Amino acid sequence: MDIRKELSREHSRAKTMKIVDYVGDNPTRLKVLVDVFLTGPYRITQRAAWPLSYCAEREPKLIIPHLKTILNYLKKPGIHDAVKRNTVRLLQFIEIPKRHQGQVADICFGYLQDPKEPVAIRAFSMTVLASIARQNPDLRQELAILIEDQLPFGSPAFVSRGRKVLKEIRPS
Repeated sequence: MDIRKELSREHSRAKTMKIVDYVGDNPTRLKVLVDVFLTGPYRITQRAAWPLSYCAEREPKLIIPHLKTILNYLKKPGIHDAVKRNTVRLLQFIEIPKRHQGQVADICFGYLQDPKEPVAIRAFSMTVLASIARQNPDLRQELAILIEDQLPFGSPAFVSRGRKVLKEIRPS
């Protein structure tokens, strides 16, 4: 399958799942998808982000070798919300290596603090930060304060995720 060609033809859930099934647990095919994601053009990057997040959900270990490159891409200014959303979504499914946790936390705290970010990006960021905070208890307080400050102004989805994360990170 030519992933780039498939993504240029149409953007649908069916196409996304076809690509995810094609990649499966094959690291070489995932590398091709990551390369398509990183090299664009812009519309193709957007479309590649969706199957990439589903691949991470199915086979989280396959993403780890590409994590540094994906995180660097996420820091680029002006990337589309769909790219941010699906990239942060994929971070929920992997165990983030210690060496990347600081960078991931910085990115996710930035998204969470920005009320202009779409709620899905902020909600996924909360989940990723909660995962990091399980291994780094010092982050729990900072995350809890940030969520509590934003709950009164949050959408129902934000409030729901916020309460769930607060319950998870607070000691019983």
